[in-house]
Amino acid sequence: MDFDIAPNWWIINISSVSRAGNFGQTNYSAAKAGVDAMTVTWSKELARHKIRCAAIAPGYVNTEMVAAINPDTLAKITDRVPLKRLGEMSEIAKTVCFIVENDFVNSRILEIDGGLRL
Repeated sequence: MDFDIAPNWWIINISSVSRAGNFGQTNYSAAKAGVDAMTVTWSKELARHKIRCAAIAPGYVNTEMVAAINPDTLAKITDRVPLKRLGEMSEIAKTVCFIVENDFVNSRILEIDGGLRL
């Protein structure tokens, strides 16, 4: 493929707010920090080929996995979120659309966490 005539392409990685470190999750936090470093590096390396790279770092999102958390623990988690609720998958999807539609988004990790900031 000739990248000089190709339309803009994008890579959207999924990170986590745990990328900054989260008690008891050394391996997970390290992996997500690696995803962030990969995102920034790829964005610099691939921009000349019209490929943009960004990541989304969600907080707690209303999924089956989170729904399986003990209700008391989940209430404590939700209480720490300034918006006092879990995120929704539709909000993550809207962030993907934002990245795709805005040609000047590159090399950024967008925290979609209701203000949690672990």
